[in-house]
Amino acid sequence: MMSVMSESSFTGVSPDVQGHGQSPETSRQYWTESADTGALRKVPLPSPGPGELLIETLHSGISRGTESLVHRGEVPANITEIMQAPFQLGELPFPVSHGYLNVGVVRQGSEGLIGQTVFTLAGHREHVVVPKAAAHVLPEGCPPQRALLAGIGEVGLNGLWEGPVMVGDRVAVVGGGLIGLTTALLASTMALQRLQVVEIDAERRGFIESLGLDAVTPEDAGLDNDVVLHSSASSAGLATALRLAGDDAVVVEQSWYGTGDQQIPLGADFHARRLRIAATQVGQVPGPRRMRRTRGQRLATALAMLDSRFDLLISGHSPLAELPAVMQDVASGAPWTREQILHVIDHPLAAHHAFG
Repeated sequence: MMSVMSESSFTGVSPDVQGHGQSPETSRQYWTESADTGALRKVPLPSPGPGELLIETLHSGISRGTESLVHRGEVPANITEIMQAPFQLGELPFPVSHGYLNVGVVRQGSEGLIGQTVFTLAGHREHVVVPKAAAHVLPEGCPPQRALLAGIGEVGLNGLWEGPVMVGDRVAVVGGGLIGLTTALLASTMALQRLQVVEIDAERRGFIESLGLDAVTPEDAGLDNDVVLHSSASSAGLATALRLAGDDAVVVEQSWYGTGDQQIPLGADFHARRLRIAATQVGQVPGPRRMRRTRGQRLATALAMLDSRFDLLISGHSPLAELPAVMQDVASGAPWTREQILHVIDHPLAAHHAFG
């Protein structure tokens, strides 16, 4: 399913791209229709209201963990309101148009923003409408695809604040997936005594080293950490995180398990060593900063922190037309998806930017 759009695949959706002088009348949206079933819907082109922007999407990104749970229908019924995406359409569990990594070009709304490339927490839709305050103009020199990682960077930043991770700390990140690597790259900008990414897969450890990070096996990881950030979404990973935490240390749990049950080894030295497990959820800014940072300010900070290393986390591309099949593969763990970190969905406008 991994592919890159060609010039001939551009169907055209915006008047200034096509040069036809006519606005598009319809737009495509990706919806999870039922458990394990996704489809593209053709809908009328949305219109922005007062204070809103119409954005034509260049790229959207698949946040593998969250979107797999949504695709499989594994969002617990009692937290569907809490776990909804900022600009989702429909209601969890389904039918729903979820997702929260979107970069596009402003087409209507504030005159000062028309033509600007922006990141929003919107999903896999050719056109999105969001409030002006929810659109973040890309920093100068930031490629559109890199900016997709702003939403993941926000998760990583939340985890670092939740610890909190401080200068001179010994820090372990357990799990070298999208969340773990993004968190580790952000943490690497701090003056830490030690930063290790704990990963069981040898090939992934080699990739992590290429990012300039220290990758180790669970057996070789340093002990006595001040903060351990866990994102492997597995019981074994959480057990490793607890083992690596020093006395009185905190494990920040960044994984979301959905309806799955996990076994946590609390009967060993968890109480004796006074360990803490802190939940972090991106829907809220952590308590220590909640009175001084809005969610929008947190996202803007994450976007500004993305450097060229983050480009290496983009591992594959597929055109929007293939998204239903791609999402099924991602959610079912098809072999080709296991090496993916951030899989990018290219929308028709992307072809114009690539070849125009």
